[in-house]
Amino acid sequence: MSNLTTARVLTVDHWTDRLFSFTATREPGLRFRSGQFVMLGLQVEGKPLLRAYSIASAAYEDQLEFLSIKVPDGPLTSRLQHLAPGDEILLGRKPTGTLLPDLLLPGKRLYLFATGTGLAPFLSLVKDPELYERFEQVVLVHGVRHIAELAYRQFLTEELPRHELLGELVQAQLRYIPTVTREPFQTNGRITDLIANGKLAELAGAPALHAAEDRVMLCGSPAMLTDLRPILEAAGFNEGSHNEPGEFVVERAFAER
Repeated sequence: MSNLTTARVLTVDHWTDRLFSFTATREPGLRFRSGQFVMLGLQVEGKPLLRAYSIASAAYEDQLEFLSIKVPDGPLTSRLQHLAPGDEILLGRKPTGTLLPDLLLPGKRLYLFATGTGLAPFLSLVKDPELYERFEQVVLVHGVRHIAELAYRQFLTEELPRHELLGELVQAQLRYIPTVTREPFQTNGRITDLIANGKLAELAGAPALHAAEDRVMLCGSPAMLTDLRPILEAAGFNEGSHNEPGEFVVERAFAER
C-alpha cells in the first residue's frame, strides 16, 4: 500500500493576501488524534511535493481542514494557494506529532501558545472534549502581526461557545487571547511580552506561569519557539516526549514554504 492517499478539496477561504485555509474529504481509513500533523502536498512534474501540515479538524470530524500561509516563491504554497473546490491533494497515511495531552504530566491549566498558522493544531484540540476532561482551564493565545491575520477569531469567540455538544465546556473552561504586534488592538505585544509584563496572567484570570500547575503546548514560528523555550525552562518546565511526559511540548513540523 502506498504511504500516500488523495483527498478532494471542498472549500477554500482566503483570509488575507498571505493566509488561506481549505477543507478536504477524509477517507474513512485515515485515523489521527487531535493535534497531529500529516504530510500534505501536490503532484508536481510527476513527483509528490510534500510538507508537514497540522490538521485543524478534530479527530472525530468527517472533513479535514488546513490553515496555510502563501509564499510567492514557495515550492508548495505558491501552488497550494490556487486550490479550488474539486482539486485533488496528496495526504500521507501516517499522521504524527507531539501536541498530544498524553505527552504532558497532569496539570490544572493548559496554555496553547501559537503564532500565525501555528493555530491549526490548537483548533483541533479545542474542539476535542478530551482536553476539557484533562484540564480545568484551557488558555489559547494566538499572536499575529495584523488583526486580519487572526484567522478563526469569530469561530472561537462566537461559534464554538454555541457548539451543540461542546458549548458549555468551552464557555466554562476555554479562554481565547488574540494579540497583535503591528497595529492597535485590544491586546498588543508578543507572547513573551505578555508573559513578562503580567498581562497574560491578567487576561487568563490565573496566576503567573507555574510548572507545578501549568502545562504548555507551543506551535508557531521558529523565532517564537526560540524565545519561549528558555523562559519556560527557567521557570522549571521540562519538555515532554513520547518516552517521558513533561510540563511542555513543542511542534517543530511547521510549514513555511
